[in-house]
Amino acid sequence: MPTISSYLIIIGIAAGVTVLTVPIFRVIAIGRGLIVDPDERRSHVQPTATLGGGAMFLGFLVAFAVAATSGWFEASFHGTTEPFGVIAVATMAYLVGLVDDVREISAPAKTAGLILAASALQFSGISLQVFRIPFVPVLILPADLSFLLSVIWLMGMANAVNFIDGLDGLAAGTMGIGAFAFFLYSIQLREEGLLLEGNIGPLIAAAVAGVCLGFLPWNVNPAKIFMGDGGSLLLGSLMAASTMAVGGRTRSPFSGQTFFFYAPLVIPLVILGVPMVDTLFAIVRRASRRQGLATADKDHLHHRLMRLGHGHRRTVGILWAWTAVLSGLVLWPVYREGRGDRIVPVGVIALGVLLYVSFRPGKGRNGDSNGANKSGQTPQRREGDRAQTG
Repeated sequence: MPTISSYLIIIGIAAGVTVLTVPIFRVIAIGRGLIVDPDERRSHVQPTATLGGGAMFLGFLVAFAVAATSGWFEASFHGTTEPFGVIAVATMAYLVGLVDDVREISAPAKTAGLILAASALQFSGISLQVFRIPFVPVLILPADLSFLLSVIWLMGMANAVNFIDGLDGLAAGTMGIGAFAFFLYSIQLREEGLLLEGNIGPLIAAAVAGVCLGFLPWNVNPAKIFMGDGGSLLLGSLMAASTMAVGGRTRSPFSGQTFFFYAPLVIPLVILGVPMVDTLFAIVRRASRRQGLATADKDHLHHRLMRLGHGHRRTVGILWAWTAVLSGLVLWPVYREGRGDRIVPVGVIALGVLLYVSFRPGKGRNGDSNGANKSGQTPQRREGDRAQTG
């Protein structure tokens, strides 16, 4: 079986190629005028190049090629079509996002592209064959339902990462932490004999962790380049493939199984749970008042954190730390042979409550209910429903 050092080399290659090729894509973006200008919906303060997802895609391809030719992962690449499915889903997801970065495409067109990517992954052999629901026995899925849920799974994962991409370094850091935690988790499953030797899921997670690590030096605040939709859809689709390859085919019970099956999707959604609820209530509120959906009556998560006195970097650091603590909480009993399993749901709930209490809607810097500052003035509201910086 592949050694830990071989996986670490793949992480290093993915990170190295990504960090070295980002400047190339930055020059291309600037030369072609693919610049994201600051506005009321975004948190960055100066025009910033996009297309950073290209470096991430290249880093993944090179790392995957090295893995295929090194001989370390022979069982994952010989006698199976799964690697072709992984390459296909990565390519399609990236191209869909790239087209949207260059010239905005409609939501139906983007959805169709992701469905095509999910179909290619399904036909290669990677799909949800089992499905887990907390406190319910594992469900064995029939072929037609497996295909449907696999498509929904990939689309949900890709859009979750795209949604969380709202502050410099937030998506890359969060998904890097999540991918590395999932890699450690899947390796432990392999050591316990719950994964086949050729399971490609840990390799995908390692490559994703690597490209995120390589992209972060260029993307932390103040970002020099954004990953764009090409990068966010790429990360989400690859993590969907990894979770399907590991959690979607393992029937045996194991510590933390439900959490880590959902983790790459749940972590971004939980982190952005407050603004998502805000958006839902804003839509209902505007509809009841017969106002347009673009009416400025909602503050985004980062606006609340700024009002609490956190700067841009500290805000992202808080969310990185929350992701790391949540992942560590579940990894603890996994590496201690199941001891401490009972504390996991309690800890997850406690962290969720702490996040809500800290960042609840309307909480201002001084803890007041309407976000007023010391002078009694209410901070200016931001227009738009999606804070996207890249």
